[in-house]
Amino acid sequence: MEMLQLNDLHKTFNPGTVNEKVALNGVSLQMEAGDFATIVGSNGAGKSTFLRVLSGNLEPTTGDVAIKKGARMSVLKQDHFAYDEYTVLDTVIMGNKHLYDVMKEKDALYMKPDFSDEDGIRAAELEGEFAEMDGWEAESNVSRLIQGLGLSNDILYSQMSTLTGKEKVKVLLAQALFGNPDIILLDEPTNHLDIKYQLQLMELVRGSGCTVVAAIHDLNLAAAYCHRLYALKDGVIVGEGAPKELLTPAFLREVYEVEAEVLTGRDGSLRVFFYPSRIS
Repeated sequence: MEMLQLNDLHKTFNPGTVNEKVALNGVSLQMEAGDFATIVGSNGAGKSTFLRVLSGNLEPTTGDVAIKKGARMSVLKQDHFAYDEYTVLDTVIMGNKHLYDVMKEKDALYMKPDFSDEDGIRAAELEGEFAEMDGWEAESNVSRLIQGLGLSNDILYSQMSTLTGKEKVKVLLAQALFGNPDIILLDEPTNHLDIKYQLQLMELVRGSGCTVVAAIHDLNLAAAYCHRLYALKDGVIVGEGAPKELLTPAFLREVYEVEAEVLTGRDGSLRVFFYPSRIS
């Protein structure tokens, strides 16, 4: 099967009430291993709901999400305060929850003052799992990731609560990338990042070999890095295709209700220019 397949997803909030809202209405798509898809659309189009359903944090009203057996999914966290009590190192390793749990259980066993034979057997089992998941290289892998995002290796053992907001964003990005997940979900991953680090992040994600689903507002950034765009409007996919196929003035008028111009650079990249004076 494909790495990821979504079949006729619907999501309705407060069904049967005066506050009923249809957030997703018959969304279907499929992705092969290594595909990079970007979900685009105006605020309220259903992008965040789509990612929440895809991640399993929100149940669809109808429809289903199928992921290739054995594939591991990673999600970029949005709560910048959720890990304040942890070190940067632990926070990033939590991107592979099973590895983190094994590491902590193993450490707790070795700290027991009355280490028993049973504890020794369990510790040996954990050591085997730890090695299989490349646990002994975890710290160096974390170091590589955070330095690739422009952070100093000196912060590895710092508490997350001592970091600035921008630093926390980068650490959570490293968490999403840690452990080579098969699928990465990113909801506005470049928010709060300088242009330099936006580009570095997108390079890291694209070069990871993972199947990527991202919601990105910046169409120029999306066009530069993704393989395929899916445009949502009122919970419906109203267009899909490669950036060069989809990003046309007519498409932008339909989805964003503005006039725009799309130019192709000498390197083949697309540039979208919006014209505020022409907003209808």
